[in-house]
Amino acid sequence: MVSGSDSREDSLIGRLARRLVVRPVPPGDAGRQAAVAVVLHELPGLGPRVLLMKRIERAGDPWSGQISLPGGGYHADDGDLVTTAIRETREELLIDLATLPGTRVLGHLPPMHPHAAGPRGMAVTPVIFATTVEPEPGCGPEAQAAFWLPLARAARGELDDTFVYPGTGNRFPSWAYEGHTIWGLTMRILADTLEAAGRVSTRPG
Repeated sequence: MVSGSDSREDSLIGRLARRLVVRPVPPGDAGRQAAVAVVLHELPGLGPRVLLMKRIERAGDPWSGQISLPGGGYHADDGDLVTTAIRETREELLIDLATLPGTRVLGHLPPMHPHAAGPRGMAVTPVIFATTVEPEPGCGPEAQAAFWLPLARAARGELDDTFVYPGTGNRFPSWAYEGHTIWGLTMRILADTLEAAGRVSTRPG
């Protein structure tokens, strides 16, 4: 994993690199802990993209079949939540962020608490990675598919939509992209990533 500043100082990655702090992220003292990897890659003329996955459908999983960032629960032998994000990305999308050329940690966002985590709750820490090499994702046992979401289009409002939760009629802000619906915690994390880089906030309320 490499270090140093991003050469495109006004890019989303360059702004995040200036504003975030790189340091180990120990798990919190209470409750369940998890981490997700926000893997960013910029294409000339197309802007920043983030790697997302479609989770497999399985009974008892509150995120069954949803679009998410790669990630999962903290294990005691991880040591910190950056390692958790790296391990989960390797397990779910077969990408090793620790050894992928041109890849580095930019920092992390404050923990978030998903509504679907159940009565015990869970703190989810987003860890931001940037790579100059486009990784080719595979699908581990928990992933059905993977794709890149163009963040510039989301920031401009081009992907704005409304998601109606099945069986309830409850409506939530979402992004729609190539047949995928991005909403809930994933959308909140990505909107906060854009805000951390200094773009206009698109965070759902």
